[in-house]
Amino acid sequence: MIKVKLAEDKINKIKEICAFFSNKPGEVINVLHKVQGELGYLPAEVQEVIAKELNMSVATVYGIVTFYSFFTMIPKGEHPISICMGTACYVRGSEKILDEFKRQLNIVVGETTPDGKFSLNCLRCVGACGLAPVVLIGEKVYGRITTDKVKEILAEYN
Repeated sequence: MIKVKLAEDKINKIKEICAFFSNKPGEVINVLHKVQGELGYLPAEVQEVIAKELNMSVATVYGIVTFYSFFTMIPKGEHPISICMGTACYVRGSEKILDEFKRQLNIVVGETTPDGKFSLNCLRCVGACGLAPVVLIGEKVYGRITTDKVKEILAEYN
């Protein structure tokens, strides 16, 4: 695993967030959520600082980060793309949509483009089944997507 050297200002920001939640172990989810919002992801070095500040084991923090799919140890792109693979979307062709995003971006699920602009993931259900197949880019929802629309959607972010 690659070691990330944390800048002093990032360490101080993590400590500040922990202190905001009174360094209470019971607030670990809130701390992780806030820190990920600030840094974009939760590499092992960040988890170590959080564990120390909350007086918890690193294994416990790691267990929480890896259990909840919201948390990521890999940096996401500036524009994270999530393809819904729920039943309605899958039946209506989301797998082909995913394949087209992979082809256009030249990355696989879980990766980020070399320029850091896009990352690609799948999720189980957006709750917009009437718009299937659905794609999320950041918090923007795209419905009734076809493979022909992928290129023009990506162009919105260039």
